[in-house]
Amino acid sequence: MTMRDRAGPRGRVETVMRQMETSLLDGTWRAGAKLPSERVLALEYDVARNTVREAIQRLAARGLVQSRPGAGVFVTDQLRTGFASPWGQLVADHPALREDILEFRRVLEGATAYFAALRASDEDLARIRALMQELERTREVDDKAAEADTDAKLHEVIAQASHNAMFLHLHTSVLGVLREHITINGTGLRVQNEDAPDQLLLQHRTLCEAIVARRPEEARTAMQTHIDFVRTRVGEEIGWPESGPTSGDAQRAASRRNR
Repeated sequence: MTMRDRAGPRGRVETVMRQMETSLLDGTWRAGAKLPSERVLALEYDVARNTVREAIQRLAARGLVQSRPGAGVFVTDQLRTGFASPWGQLVADHPALREDILEFRRVLEGATAYFAALRASDEDLARIRALMQELERTREVDDKAAEADTDAKLHEVIAQASHNAMFLHLHTSVLGVLREHITINGTGLRVQNEDAPDQLLLQHRTLCEAIVARRPEEARTAMQTHIDFVRTRVGEEIGWPESGPTSGDAQRAASRRNR
């Protein structure tokens, strides 16, 4: 029994829209991607083209996709900017939030690395390998800006390879903050610390090898080791106490006690 047989027109539109939402959430359709044509989608979902058209219109009304006359329908960055924009300004205005971002990255990206090692498709692994090769190339030619940008892209691809809609949604929601943070901190570390570029490259190589070899615990440990390295170096840069970034936990606890 096809979708045409199971539901009336409204039900079919709702069902198609939910399937499209899934493609947005699981990373099948990424920000900036062009949706397949109405004809292709109608065949895929086994519905009439007007059903697909109405489902797209509903997504467009919510700002999730945008029609460009003569070009097609494209995924917007609504999921990305809806949460990230105010945080981007807050981080700019309050440098102390860097530690909170790094703490968040350690938990979130440790988990995404773990699940990427478990669930990455062959296409995901190919993209991870390609970005790792590009990271090696940029290090070899000492292009620090390109190296930091590739670093950020690699973290994004690993999150997508986790194939967990909630992790991906969280990562995408704060992607603007994380991407800016990775790029700025990555460039800063590479410029201000003579030994940092080689250590960062080794950390990423260890991480990617664990994911490609499908060793989840090693992947999580590699990611967390990488984040800890960044936390320590950023702490040295902005003057955290010698006890390291975790001293912020003690400071916050003391603040709570004194209320």
